[in-house]
Amino acid sequence: MTIYLNGQYMPVEHAKVSVLDRGFIFGDGVYEVIPVYSRRAFRLEEHLLRLQHSLDGIRLPNPHSIAGWTDIVTELIARHEPEDQYLYLHITRGVARRDHPFPDPAVPPTVFVMSSPLLPPAQQLLDDGVCAITAQDNRWLRCDIKAISLLPNVLLRQMAVDAGCSETVLIRDNEFMTEGSASNIFVVKDGMLLAPPKDHLMLPGITYDVILEIAAAHSIPYQVRKIGVAELFTADELFLSSSTREVQAITHLDGNPVGGARPGPVYQKIYALYQDFKRDVMRAQ
Repeated sequence: MTIYLNGQYMPVEHAKVSVLDRGFIFGDGVYEVIPVYSRRAFRLEEHLLRLQHSLDGIRLPNPHSIAGWTDIVTELIARHEPEDQYLYLHITRGVARRDHPFPDPAVPPTVFVMSSPLLPPAQQLLDDGVCAITAQDNRWLRCDIKAISLLPNVLLRQMAVDAGCSETVLIRDNEFMTEGSASNIFVVKDGMLLAPPKDHLMLPGITYDVILEIAAAHSIPYQVRKIGVAELFTADELFLSSSTREVQAITHLDGNPVGGARPGPVYQKIYALYQDFKRDVMRAQ
């Protein structure tokens, strides 16, 4: 694997980062994940705009212009064989003496980018759906920032793994659903597709955007609003979305069947249209 680190391309085993890096000491940094289809980064500008939002949120200047990031992304894709990949971008505030305030004067940020193969979900997951559990959303109040300090998400996702499930659906203040520990969550009730709003309590997913665009283009009724706990637990269908997992039906929640305990008709339509979109747009952009 070839990675990019602070202006250089190198084998991953040659990469070194100081133990005084603020990403290592404080988790002081942000990240971005960009899917690549047929060697083309999907919606690169939108991903870089989301990265800029995260950088602005932690008051860290962007180390590269859009053109600069594009050059790095293009070069890293070219250095790897898979036609489908996903890129991980990781930017920290840099190396400095351990002290909570920002370094003064500022130090150069640490910039790391790597590529991994992007594999489609297993067919059994698509045919049968996945199970999920629920948990209280105990994360901080700026979930719209893709911060590298993901320990709450790690612990919440591990709860699902411990239960033999794929995801943890998060509930804030016992009142409404926000998202999954590593995905966005959609609810279907009486044929209506429900999506939680983009606010500071959830990460605005690029795949989330694609699903709503597909719904609008194909006359699938949908609403973007807060989704109450009662609506979550009485949903006819649930499904998750993310750049690496695409779209997967949730057929069991907290051990109980969702709808008919099989991927439902709205999910199936969305999934089929998403595959068409991937073929006609993602691979042909």
